[in-house]
Amino acid sequence: MLNENIRSVRKSKGLSQQELAVKLNVVRQTVSKWEQGLSVPGSDMLISISEALDTPVSTLLGETIAESEAEDLKVIAEKLEIINLQLAQREAAKRKMLRWLLVSLCAVIIIIFAALAVWNSPYLGWDYSNPETAVVGVGLHIFEWLFIRTAPIVLIAASAGILWTWKNHK
Repeated sequence: MLNENIRSVRKSKGLSQQELAVKLNVVRQTVSKWEQGLSVPGSDMLISISEALDTPVSTLLGETIAESEAEDLKVIAEKLEIINLQLAQREAAKRKMLRWLLVSLCAVIIIIFAALAVWNSPYLGWDYSNPETAVVGVGLHIFEWLFIRTAPIVLIAASAGILWTWKNHK
């Protein structure tokens, strides 16, 4: 019972016999003999083992500690797989939303370009003698000037973003 408990607790802590022996200042063969049931540690050594393994002495002296079963690991692996699938679905949904936002941005830019082409720069023939309409004319002129210079860059970047999200989706 003691030998099996020492072995199972040591393994659960991820220690080799050599690592435990170093912590206890004994040789590896001593740990091996304890785990095989060929010898029993003294009371002082049992307390040292308890401290090294961070386990109560009563646990070491008590009933056999069950080692992790393969089924427990299988359940954990299945849960991790479900979590990974959920994360992948969230990432795909984010990518899809980004792609459609970029497509919408491209469509808005094209619609505004078409509207400006049909409108044929209304500020050029604007009546700037009226102070109320002059402000609107200047505002239209600033909008068109900024739009014509920045929209092509935004359109190219959005198109590249659409291609990038589509490529990473597959």
